[in-house]
Amino acid sequence: MRAAGGGPGVPPRDTGAGDGPGVAPRDTVAAVVRQWQAVRPDIDTGPMEVIGRINRCAALLQQAEDAPLRRAGLTRPEFDLLGALRRTGHELTPGELARETFSSGAAVTKRLKQLQERDLVDRRPDTRDRRVSHVGLTDTGRDLVDSILPDQLAYETVVLAGLDEDGQGQLSGLLGELLQQLEGRLGLSPGFRG
Repeated sequence: MRAAGGGPGVPPRDTGAGDGPGVAPRDTVAAVVRQWQAVRPDIDTGPMEVIGRINRCAALLQQAEDAPLRRAGLTRPEFDLLGALRRTGHELTPGELARETFSSGAAVTKRLKQLQERDLVDRRPDTRDRRVSHVGLTDTGRDLVDSILPDQLAYETVVLAGLDEDGQGQLSGLLGELLQQLEGRLGLSPGFRG
């Protein structure tokens, strides 16, 4: 394993998130990495620098992005179900919704019950197999998704404003490659889920 830098006489390596070549980044993950490099200069913190930043960005984005959902009285998983129904444009079974949202069947069943009580989704039994139900958005549910989505996208536009179009394209491409690899390893179908 190569040394990651930060040991005696070895400057921290440039991870691309600092103020220029040779200058260590100042984000919270960089601080964690420097601490690990101080106590374990023999380990490669490269993976931590990438995964840690992805996880930290995801947590920060979700906190702020959920504000429109909280105002509407929805949780993120509930909105994911509504969003899956809206973007596919047709009814889905609870099993299909579980796959679309990477949720367990039991969690989907519980959320659907709550959404149905709020008149956001309808459930109808399958005509051939009464054990299967088909879930669709009500007009109220469709209107709610359509009213929240522009707020979500406006927030994302502001967040990404610090990156120019090329930077956004590069980041999107790299994250797409990583996602495709992970989905392949985990046996998940490729493509956007949200």
